[in-house]
Amino acid sequence: MMKKFLLTLATVIAINCLCFVGQASAVQYSPNFKGTEITEFVNIVGKNLKKTMIVDPNVRGKINVRSYDMLSEKQYYQFFLNVLEVYGYAAVEMDNNIVKIIRNKDAKTAAIPVVGDNSNIMGDEMVTRVVEVKNVTVRELVPLLRQLSDQAGGGNVVNYDPANVIMLTGTASTVNRLVKIIERVDRAGDQDVEIIKLKYASAGEMVRIIEAMNKPTGGKAGQPTFLIPKIVADDRSNSVIVSGEVKARERVARLVKRLDSELESNGNTRVYYLKYSKAEDLVKVLQGVSDSISSEAKPATTKSRTSKKRDVSIEAHESTNALVITAQPDMLRSLEAVIRQLDVRRAQVLVEAIIVEVFESDGVSLGVQWYNEAGGFTQFTNGPASISSIAAGAKAAEGEDGSTVIKENGDTTINPPTNGDYSILAQVLGNVSGMMFGIAKNDWGAIVSAVSSDTNSNILATPSITTLDNEEAYFIVGQEVPIITGSATGSNNANPFQTVDRQEVGIKLRVTPQVNEGNAVQLIIEQEVSSVSGTTGVDISINKREIKTTVMADSGDTVILGGLIDEDVQESVQKVPILGDIPIIGHLFKSTSNSTRKRNLMVFLRATIVRDSALMTEISESKYNYIRADQIRKHEEGLSLMSNENMPILPQWQDNLTLPPSFDEYQQKLGEKNIELPKPPVTTEGVAAEEKQ
Repeated sequence: MMKKFLLTLATVIAINCLCFVGQASAVQYSPNFKGTEITEFVNIVGKNLKKTMIVDPNVRGKINVRSYDMLSEKQYYQFFLNVLEVYGYAAVEMDNNIVKIIRNKDAKTAAIPVVGDNSNIMGDEMVTRVVEVKNVTVRELVPLLRQLSDQAGGGNVVNYDPANVIMLTGTASTVNRLVKIIERVDRAGDQDVEIIKLKYASAGEMVRIIEAMNKPTGGKAGQPTFLIPKIVADDRSNSVIVSGEVKARERVARLVKRLDSELESNGNTRVYYLKYSKAEDLVKVLQGVSDSISSEAKPATTKSRTSKKRDVSIEAHESTNALVITAQPDMLRSLEAVIRQLDVRRAQVLVEAIIVEVFESDGVSLGVQWYNEAGGFTQFTNGPASISSIAAGAKAAEGEDGSTVIKENGDTTINPPTNGDYSILAQVLGNVSGMMFGIAKNDWGAIVSAVSSDTNSNILATPSITTLDNEEAYFIVGQEVPIITGSATGSNNANPFQTVDRQEVGIKLRVTPQVNEGNAVQLIIEQEVSSVSGTTGVDISINKREIKTTVMADSGDTVILGGLIDEDVQESVQKVPILGDIPIIGHLFKSTSNSTRKRNLMVFLRATIVRDSALMTEISESKYNYIRADQIRKHEEGLSLMSNENMPILPQWQDNLTLPPSFDEYQQKLGEKNIELPKPPVTTEGVAAEEKQ
């Protein structure tokens, strides 16, 4: 009996526990708040839902809300979020079952959850979602979404252009609605690509015609962007590529097929106006291309061989720099592609050469020569003049004394002395440089000659020249010197004549640049510096320094082409044996000459590639302003003996040229200065004309 009682009691307790659990799990709420402080409302909901509520101090006010339905726990929480959203507040769930109650405008910067595409969060819970846009740009879509979002509250729409994504912040219901809008807008539509292969027309010409038709005219707005197809010409396959909506593609395809019709005649003539190339230079290239294309075409049957005979005519019109080509359409397309690739702007190269030459020469000569009228003398040839030539000149300059003539009758006549001939002495002394001092005593004479020479020269030349790519350029600054190339005389020296040729002497620069792919340029250079050094027994002698080389350099870099460092020391001693070796006294019996010469020559070169007009204008302006600044400097210094008003000065860079005044302006200027113009002479015709008037 006791066992049955205990079993029955346990069963009753278990049934009661299950009923209690079922009642606990099915708890429902019927919220009713009237004039309740919102903080109290939050605390009651938190106590019922067993959540820790943290309320922002800025959350204040009273609420009035009532529900006539019984709400489950999930519905009760959504009811709580709805009330907060209506009154401008939001709940942010944190870890450990904590909920923060803050204002809506502060919620977008709080730690709200970031949800993905598979999230099932709904209602007024604050969330953030990142949406990837594939077919439209986010920059154009964001302004539309901001109008549908609660920007004044917790809503926010931000775009990130590099990844083409949109970041949405707000309540889950609002974010989900914006995502659905994005999905419907972000559709590629029927943006397919269609390739239309042409048979007779040129793809480039076809695209030009269609683009001209789609271009708006008269300042009116044209078709919408999505209705205008994108058209590209593929010259390699002679095809037109069309991308866009299906209706737009169909319209373009119909137009292309109607225009792609066979010409009435077998040939076609077109004129191509060239922009940069010369028409004469392209004729040979195009003729070779047309011959190559004709040889590659191998028809299968004799019928096709006779019906497709390729006659091509390519002529150049020099006056308009144009090409006139007559050929079949496919041949015209091939030649047009070649012309388009060859008729391009060629690069230019500015070549600047720097020639530096420093020359120093020093010389010292000292000698003593003896002379005796009885016969013995010393003579050295390394001096400015020999003592024998000076003695002969001096003797001729003395002249002859007067002579006495005795006649037959015994009378005596004395002739006056004759003057000497100074021409020989003047010629000898004219070759003397430095100082020459002579002493004559009785029959002995001595001459002491001493000379010291010092020569310094510093030459700097900077020739520059600009030329096109692969075009030779030549530059010279100098003069043409006559050179005797031959002479002949007739019999008995009758009718003599000479043949003379003129040779260029100065600074020469010949260069052929070749611009390679990238920033390097190859230069074939011939650089020459020449000058006239003096005359010889036959003709003149010319100093010449020449360099011929090929170099490779980057644009703007300076390279050295060549150099010469020469140093020469010479000493010449002529002396009387034995006597010239005596210390100190030996200088009276010898002649010494010392000379030193040092020459440094360097040639540098810099090549600059000029690909556009802006760089050419900058270089020209720099050179122009350099010359103008030098003229202004000389004008400020002035001239010592003349007025500097007439010194030339270049106008400012790209300044308009001032034309001289007209006759009326000149008369007006003279009238302002009260200057009367000279009246023309009075003639009878003029008087008659005045009387007639």
